Amino acid sequence: MRVLMAEDDRVSSTLLKAALTAWGHEPVIAYDGEEAWRILQQPDAPRLAVLDWMMPGLDGPEICRRTRALDHTRRTYLIMLTSLEGKQNLVTALEAGADDYLVKPFDQAELRARLQVGVRVLQLQADLANRVLELETALTNIKVLHGLLPICSYCKKVRDDQNYWQQVESYVESHAEVQFSHSICPDCYEAEVKPHLE
Repeated sequence: MRVLMAEDDRVSSTLLKAALTAWGHEPVIAYDGEEAWRILQQPDAPRLAVLDWMMPGLDGPEICRRTRALDHTRRTYLIMLTSLEGKQNLVTALEAGADDYLVKPFDQAELRARLQVGVRVLQLQADLANRVLELETALTNIKVLHGLLPICSYCKKVRDDQNYWQQVESYVESHAEVQFSHSICPDCYEAEVKPHLE
C-alpha cells in the first residue's frame, strides 16, 4: 500500500522509508507540512499517512484538520508521529483528526503493527462502501408498484398495461418480485368455510 511519510528530519525519513519498503509498502516522501498537504489533496493520494507533529510550513495536527475537512469519499488513515509525550498531546492529535499516535523514538515493530491496523481499517471501510453501493443498486432495481390499478369488483382480477386481466397475486408477483402464501382471513372463515363444515 502507498504510505505518505511526512518527516523533516532526513535521518528519520531515511530509516522510515527503509522500514516501509521492507514491510511491502510504497513510501511517498514529504519533507515538510506544505508538501504533505499537497500530496494529500491529490485524487490518488495515499490512504495511509505517517505525519511528524513538528514540521516546517504546516504541523501534523493542522494537516489532520485539513485532511478531515476535505470532501473525500475515500478516507485517509492518519498516524501522528511525535517526540511530544503526555495525555494532552494525545488528545490534541486525536481531536485534530489523527487515527493513531506514536511517540518517538518509536519501536519499529509497534509502528508496523499500527500500520497493519490502518490497513485493516481501510479495508473494512472499502468493504462497507462496496456493500452500501450494492444495496443502493439493488434498491434502484426493485420494481415499484405505482399508479392506478383497474380491478374487477367481482373476481378481483387486475388489468395490466396490455389490457390483460390476471389474478392480483400474479400481477403483484410479476411487478414487485414478491411471493404469496395463501390462507383464510377470519371473516372469510366465518362467512364461507364454517357453513360448509357444519
